[in-house]
Formats: sequence, C-alpha cells, structure tokens
Amino acid sequence: MSSLLTIDDLKVHFPVRGGILMRQTAAVRAVDGVSLHINPGETLGLVGESGCGKSTLGKAVVRLIRPTDGRIRFENREITHLNQRQLRPLRRDFQMIFQDPAESLDPRMSVRAILEEPYVIHGIGSRDERRKWVDELLDRVGLQTSAADRYSFEFSGGQRQRIGIARALALRPKLIICDEPVSALDVSVQSQILNLLVELQRDFNLSYLFIAHDLSVVKHISDRVAVMYLGKIVELATAETIYRDPRHAYTKALLSAIPTPDPAAGREKILLEGDVPSPIDPPAGSAFGHRVGHPLYEQSIGLDLSLREIAPNHFVAADPCCLTPQDYEKISTVTPAA
Repeated sequence: MSSLLTIDDLKVHFPVRGGILMRQTAAVRAVDGVSLHINPGETLGLVGESGCGKSTLGKAVVRLIRPTDGRIRFENREITHLNQRQLRPLRRDFQMIFQDPAESLDPRMSVRAILEEPYVIHGIGSRDERRKWVDELLDRVGLQTSAADRYSFEFSGGQRQRIGIARALALRPKLIICDEPVSALDVSVQSQILNLLVELQRDFNLSYLFIAHDLSVVKHISDRVAVMYLGKIVELATAETIYRDPRHAYTKALLSAIPTPDPAAGREKILLEGDVPSPIDPPAGSAFGHRVGHPLYEQSIGLDLSLREIAPNHFVAADPCCLTPQDYEKISTVTPAA
C-alpha cells in the first residue's frame, strides 16, 4: 500500500535574533529530524509533553509553517517547497482541526459564512448548493441547521469544535491534522468528539494525524502511535503494542501518568526528575538521559540515537539511557530505520 503522507527527516528551526542588528544568534529546534508515514484510512497518534514539537510538526505538514529541511510528500507528490499558489488546489485534500475552537473560528462571521468559505475560496458550487452543503455538514456533525445563522461565540466549547470539524470536512479531504482537538473540552464532551471523529473516518475514509499529550485519549482512536520528545520521535509502534509493551523510558513515564479508574490497582507512578532541555541548546547526547541525570549520558554523546526495529513494526530510539540493557544490546547493531 502506498502511503498517503510521507515525512522524511523533517526539521523546523525558528531563528532566535538579538543585538542591535537583530542577527540570528541561535535557533529553536522545534522539530529536529522526524520521519513518519500515514496510510490511507489510518490514524497515527502523535503524543508527548507540551513543547516537544507536536503542533509545529502538524502545521508544517499542511504547510502553515515552512520547513527548514527535509521532505513532505502527499500522495507521492513533493509539497515541501510549493508556494501558496501551487498549494491552493492541494489544500482540498488536507485540512486541520485546531486545539482551541474559540480562537480558530472568526467571531465576526456567522457559522454559515465560516462553513461556506472553503467552497467560496475554491470556487465550488452555486450559492444555493453551498447553502445546502452547509446544512448537510451541520447535520453530519450533530448540530441543528438553525445553527448556521448564529455566531461561534454563542456555542459551547464542544459545539464550537463540531463547527471546526465541519469546516475541515467541507472539501472532503483525505487527511486531517487533529491538533489536540479535545484537550480544551470537558471530559464528558471529549468522548463525544472522539466518537464523532471515528464515525467520520469510517464514513469518508479519512486519515488522521491525531496530536495529543494524553495517551489515554490517543489509545481509543489510533492505529499506530508515535512518541515525541524534544523534536524527535523516540518510539513508534501499533497502539496495542505501545500500551502493552513500551520499551522507551519516556513512553513508560507517559503511560504511568494515565489515571486509572480503580484507585486500588496500585499502578506504579514514574516521577520524572529534572527539567526538559531547551530546544535552543539541546544536549549533545540523549536528551532524556540528560534530563534525568542518567549515568550513561556521557556514553550516549556521539552515538546514532535514531530509531531501530526492536520487534516487527516496533521502532525505538537506540538510546542506552532509555532502554533496558537487554533491549539496547539487542538493537545496538540493528540498521537504523529508513
């Protein structure tokens, strides 16, 4: 099966400027060499702490942010360096749902105007057809058609997110980047939005890049899960494998933070020590090993810490600070993943 989206060694660095002449003095390495792919109809979950580069990666994929280096291919077409005019027809095939619906919806526009805008921009349909399509979109995301004549600030957070989903769905895209679409919502509403996304994926054969910091949310929607730390992917496997058999120390720490419905279950909590290293001046060796003060950190300097296949379709960074000695010995001689 040919991948819908392929990301090769993607880097997004933001310049840090200073001095009287505002020359670049450093760079924030928000995304620092990420390679991933998404298949048609698949959901790839992308998880990690706030500030690890997840949202930046998602925005770079849809070219809201210009990549510094690397390649992005959509349906085997290189889109990394296309200008806005060249990108416009392609934007029908990939859309984005933003984290905060209150910020992503223009409060000066009616819901109808918001949902008609994609059709207007791309010159699709007559006025009557667009009105009909907007009514159908609202019904499909669980809102009454009367909502079209109201404004976004008149709705609850969950309802606003449904409007955002309807807007992303309008042009029948093949890929939707979901940038923490439920993190700003009440827990009772999160499951409703997740169920809606699953239904839409089934009905329209959508592919998702689902970005979240909560592994418990990602578990129920993802086919595969990529764990990101300080701009890099440190573990990648099927959702079932990640939850059943995590290998990287950071993945284990994230999983231990998931609340359990049974307080008596006694799950061991892994408390992370130290601070997340700065993306402006990342450590020369293992970023996670540096954070926790691992005794093997010095040994990790200069090593190739890229992903290796430790088990079928299960990839983990070859990092002596983050793997058991047995796992590190097993993959230290394995060829890095392509």
